[in-house]
Amino acid sequence: MDLEEAAMVDGASRLGAFMRILLPLVLPGLITTGVFSFITAWNDFLYVNVIMQQNYHQTLPVWLFSFSTNTGTDYGGLMAGCTIMSLPVVVFFLLVQRRIVTGLTAGAVKG
Repeated sequence: MDLEEAAMVDGASRLGAFMRILLPLVLPGLITTGVFSFITAWNDFLYVNVIMQQNYHQTLPVWLFSFSTNTGTDYGGLMAGCTIMSLPVVVFFLLVQRRIVTGLTAGAVKG
């Protein structure tokens, strides 16, 4: 509230104060929350395993679970599937790594 009022005293409108002062301060936190939400949704297993009945609606963790059967486990296919599944998360994390660190360590003062 104080930062917004200070920007308005300097001549910024309410929208200008939001766009120039507040949004850059909260953007790293929003990106960090988005990354953690993406990883949680990407790794969702229990909900999909219980609810989804059709094979074409299953997520990757449920598909990887199908490599383990009563007769054994196909470890080669399982490890290849795990590698394929982890690549998008790793690439996404590498792209936004700087923003995540900034979001986790950001304070109320921009400097």
